Amino acid sequence: MSAASLDGPPSSGTTWRYAVMNFGLTIPAQASSFLLLYYVDGLKLSPTLAATVMTLFAVYNAIDNPVIGFLSDRTRSRFGRRIPFIRFGALPTLLGFALMFNAPFNGATQPWALVAYFAVTWWLWETAGTAVGTGYLALLPEMFRTYPERTGVAWRMNVVQVVGLLIGLALPPLLAARFGWGATAIAFSVISGVAMFSGLGALSERPQLQQAPALPLLPALRATFGNRSFLTVVLAQTMRFVTTGTLAAGMGFYVKYTLGVPGGAATTLLLATAFVVAGVSLWPWRALVAGRLGARVTLMLAFAVTALSVSLLAVVHTVAGMWPVTACFGVGLGGMILMGDVIMADVIDEDEVNTGQRREGMYYGLSGLITTLSGALVSLTFGWVARRYGYDPTLATQPDSVAEGFRVFMTVPPIAGAALALLLLSFYPLHGERLATVRRTLAARAA
Repeated sequence: MSAASLDGPPSSGTTWRYAVMNFGLTIPAQASSFLLLYYVDGLKLSPTLAATVMTLFAVYNAIDNPVIGFLSDRTRSRFGRRIPFIRFGALPTLLGFALMFNAPFNGATQPWALVAYFAVTWWLWETAGTAVGTGYLALLPEMFRTYPERTGVAWRMNVVQVVGLLIGLALPPLLAARFGWGATAIAFSVISGVAMFSGLGALSERPQLQQAPALPLLPALRATFGNRSFLTVVLAQTMRFVTTGTLAAGMGFYVKYTLGVPGGAATTLLLATAFVVAGVSLWPWRALVAGRLGARVTLMLAFAVTALSVSLLAVVHTVAGMWPVTACFGVGLGGMILMGDVIMADVIDEDEVNTGQRREGMYYGLSGLITTLSGALVSLTFGWVARRYGYDPTLATQPDSVAEGFRVFMTVPPIAGAALALLLLSFYPLHGERLATVRRTLAARAA
């Protein structure tokens, strides 16, 4: 497969095939939220050891994101700049994900063997997955050049992403209870593989971009980190992932130990409610809010709704009381996921005006570097809460303090993350006349 040229606007079929690939990327990424539940509550690995491994690899992933992004910008091949990373990274990504949930060791009797296995399989999944994800997202601003094209593909991407979120976050506890974590992970890998490989033929690149010289590393880093629009957006997005990552990682613990409901059915249904509502809310966010107020204000409203919904978890004591809370959270989630890639494409357009180059790889790579640190923050917070409130997976009965601990975990970090995101977005400069000037400049260059 060679990199196809972009002679006109993408067809509806191409747009949908590109969007469906996001389904394959979303399922493993979201299902990985249950790694703590699998390794700690299931395999009895020490919470401190598990949190340490995840924190170290979050730091590693933060480093390899910009490296892969930089290499992607500089790649010159008959397959293109981005497509090779997707084509050759997809299979190792899926294999690593399946292996992570098929550990042959027990944390109570073989803790260090389990830690080593966890580390190796995590490394394979993270490294290959970063290559695929960076290449895929870097193609969005290149394949979809105008604001209508980008909002159109973003809507499709997020429709399938919501389905992927539903499958990747809501179904694992239920399926694992019936079939086991290993079989569930293998099934998810197969489904994700079909979605990812089915879209490869629709990917295309502009050959002329391979002919342009790329910025060396240090100038590229200076130009990127000197972009105020990028810094404010990526830090706000990091807070988004702190918020959603905490809720995803903690929901099973919150339902089981704080609400006192064992089993995975309640967790599955609650998460399903959030993602169904998020999917339903995509059209209203796009038609009624984003089109009128722009990406910045849309994201700020979404974070405000999220903070409000999460604050209610402090007073909820029954599963019945969780339904309106998760529905409200779903509304906020819909707004956050709708505009994330669109606003980053605006940032990359501004960079082209400033540098004369398309550097999607570096921007998405550095975005991954910074946002991946959210995983470290979530893991460190989980480890601290577990120790502070006396959670011990080897105990048959947990102390009463554990219930309060997971209530704290599900409220304080997400609210703080949403509040910080609102503050950061208030300083985001690329809106109004400044954004209009960027779009007019690029349109004039393309004419």
